[in-house]
Amino acid sequence: MDRMPVDSNLIRSAGYDLPSSILEIEFAESGRVYEYFDVPLSVYTEFLEADSKGQYFNEFIKDLYAYQEAE
Repeated sequence: MDRMPVDSNLIRSAGYDLPSSILEIEFAESGRVYEYFDVPLSVYTEFLEADSKGQYFNEFIKDLYAYQEAE
């Protein structure tokens, strides 16, 4: 999946796969990439538009969607 850099201290890049509704997040500090499942496109769009990507992630994505570390 292609990810694009985002302006955030917490998150380095993010990408979204529409057919599978998977959101992929790369974290800045660890460099680890996680896949979040069944994320609506609207959540990804709002994430990209948020003034604080980290705050949006913590409030509307983290702990609300099943996830796994990407291989």
